[in-house]
Amino acid sequence: MKIVFAGTPEFAAQAMRAIFDAGHEVVLALTQPDRRAGRGMHLQASPVKEFALQNSIPVLQPETLRRNSSDPQKQAQAQAAYERLSSIEFDAMVVVAYGLILPQEILDISERAGRHGSFNIHASLLPRWRGAAPIQRAIESGDSKTGVCIMQMDAGLDTGDTVLVAELEIAKDENSASLHDRLAHLGSKLIVDVLNELQQGKKLTRVPQETNGITYAEKILKSEAEIDWTLSAKEIDLRIRAFNPFPGASSNCNGTAIKFWNSGVAENQDVGSSGNAGDVLGVSGDSVYIQCGEGVLEVFEMQKPGGKKIDAKTCLQSIGSGEKLLRFEAKE
Repeated sequence: MKIVFAGTPEFAAQAMRAIFDAGHEVVLALTQPDRRAGRGMHLQASPVKEFALQNSIPVLQPETLRRNSSDPQKQAQAQAAYERLSSIEFDAMVVVAYGLILPQEILDISERAGRHGSFNIHASLLPRWRGAAPIQRAIESGDSKTGVCIMQMDAGLDTGDTVLVAELEIAKDENSASLHDRLAHLGSKLIVDVLNELQQGKKLTRVPQETNGITYAEKILKSEAEIDWTLSAKEIDLRIRAFNPFPGASSNCNGTAIKFWNSGVAENQDVGSSGNAGDVLGVSGDSVYIQCGEGVLEVFEMQKPGGKKIDAKTCLQSIGSGEKLLRFEAKE
């Protein structure tokens, strides 16, 4: 099978690698333009571009695929991409966390006679968590399970028919980093299964999405990172795990911004519950206990600005002299 692949982050690169390793030919990779990142703010290629270049796969990086853009430069890029896609031979298009909307005219190219259309790997059980951040929102909402859908794409936002679905249980201590890795592995396997079936001439069963239970996973914003200590310990714990690794849940203590990486709802009855939301109640082992609006949060791992992730007790002791006098500031 000859594949056009569109994707940007590591989640997408894993799928691209699996397709390549399965013996399918990736004839073109579409990915986001290089972005500045890191302390030096140097331009960095996406994981998809890096893999493509390592394997001599042609790469296109348009800022948009809409040929009606008001920006002449972007319009020219979109026109060039349209012409390139129109001129090459391929059997199907695979889209994974690309970051750009595919206009209907691009989808139409993949649906020309003899082609199989465009397929998307989406990390949720559609129609739950359509949109940009399905992994984080599933954890934040306390979902007990999630999964991967291979979807036949249409012009809507994650509205196409599914052709293959698999579920995953979300572990009690799951964070977005660990769930991302498990879903990326599952998605890579499923897309290869779909492509192999197409190569063998099998007909895929398309299942329209349910009209009930639709939810949207809005993009994660840095402004969401600040902890609201008036929430329950369970809600705060879910957010800490959902925002690990990005943007990292945080709160100020003694004028120092602390990031929270690992936590749980306290079950130790000896800690007690008193004081105001955000008060540090005490320590036990390497853990720190913090009063919430309802219940107590046990924090295992914290990080100071410019420092490394360390156990919560050591981190807290480095910014104050006596844990019980410390208090994390309320969100404004």
